[in-house]
Amino acid sequence: MNKTLTRFAVAALAVVAASAFTTAQAGAQPAELAAGPTAAQLKAAVAKCTKQLSSGKYAHDAGGSSTVPVCKTKDAVHWKADFDIDCDGQVTTKCNKQTDPYFQPETAWQQSDGKHLNSAALPFVVVPGISSTWSWKAAGITGGTVAAVVHKDKVAYAVVGDIGPTKIIGEGSYRLAELLGINPHPSTGGVGGAVVDYILFPGVKASKIENQASAQSLGATAATKLVG
Repeated sequence: MNKTLTRFAVAALAVVAASAFTTAQAGAQPAELAAGPTAAQLKAAVAKCTKQLSSGKYAHDAGGSSTVPVCKTKDAVHWKADFDIDCDGQVTTKCNKQTDPYFQPETAWQQSDGKHLNSAALPFVVVPGISSTWSWKAAGITGGTVAAVVHKDKVAYAVVGDIGPTKIIGEGSYRLAELLGINPHPSTGGVGGAVVDYILFPGVKASKIENQASAQSLGATAATKLVG
């Protein structure tokens, strides 16, 4: 065989392979962001508080005005709030006592192996502690319940993974913030104002709380049903 032609053939194949790889990489996105309805569709679905579940409202931050109700639309429980960063759980280079002065080495729920959740790796939502205002348990929500979280043009699928104070609402993990394009730093990150939609699906639970593929698949299906 002509060696010159062989070299040309190999070079051509290399170009095609590189092009295919680049295209695949460009189109790739984290599993937690893939499939399901668009951000605009989900925002429209929960734009109104069809039914208020909470007996009162929550504040975005401690000492702030209570303006956020917990609502229900179809089978979804939702609220619109700010986004504070939860960096608790497993100690990592991103979440520890040095990066977060309020760091706690535990989360309300644990992985299937008994370890506390990894805030830097697992997208999860924080629910407010049970009070006379609202009970997530009474609403059919628990650790591992699947959620769709929307910020601007991004939708990320997550699970319920931790419990916060009883009077404020609007918090998620370091990893969830990253997926939504929000500064995830536990001391300087987050975003203020009612700009994030938290949409939870009671009765829809990831196979394991740490199984992100399960949360994404189940979340996309539940979200599609919500906007249908």
